[in-house]
Amino acid sequence: MATKVYIVYYSMYGHVEKLAEEIKKGAVSVEGVEAKLWQVPETLPDEVLSKMSAPPKTDVPIITPGELAEADGFVFGFPTRFGMMAAQFKAFLDATGGLWRAQQLAGKPAGIFYSTGSQGGGQETTALTAITQLVHHGMIFVPIGYTFGAGMFEMEKVKGGSPYGAGTFAGDGSRQPSELELEQAFHQGKYIATITKKLKGSAA
Repeated sequence: MATKVYIVYYSMYGHVEKLAEEIKKGAVSVEGVEAKLWQVPETLPDEVLSKMSAPPKTDVPIITPGELAEADGFVFGFPTRFGMMAAQFKAFLDATGGLWRAQQLAGKPAGIFYSTGSQGGGQETTALTAITQLVHHGMIFVPIGYTFGAGMFEMEKVKGGSPYGAGTFAGDGSRQPSELELEQAFHQGKYIATITKKLKGSAA
């Protein structure tokens, strides 16, 4: 039976989605792991999104709270809003009360990735404040620590991410994830998929 990893994200301008795609590539590079991309529902009306110059959403399927129970592990991604996860993702998690009551996600590993507008814009606090959501579900937070190696110590180039997880800087929206940021995202997917597979095997 394959190990299922769900990469669940919200992306307004595509930066988080690009990281998600790399995380999926990393996850499926682990033998016996299936990975699937999911978007959470949008909460803003089209009129508002248009005024914010947000591009149309891609055809990645929209997840419902109940579908989370099918996965063995997760990587959750979102842009920051004042140092915390975007409201769209919080609204989705707020709808998982049924899973919480039954503790259906308890014991399942989960990682976090994110995008911020600037270097001081929440690369660590966005992940740190999101951990409370995992705790109440009894999930196991899996940070990448410094397992990415030398890439964690890059000082010459602007690089998002932290020991909490992969990240990128959007700037004014024109900056796209760098090659190093994408490599870190791939690493995170592979790392969490490996741990998820081990945990599932030990529980069998």
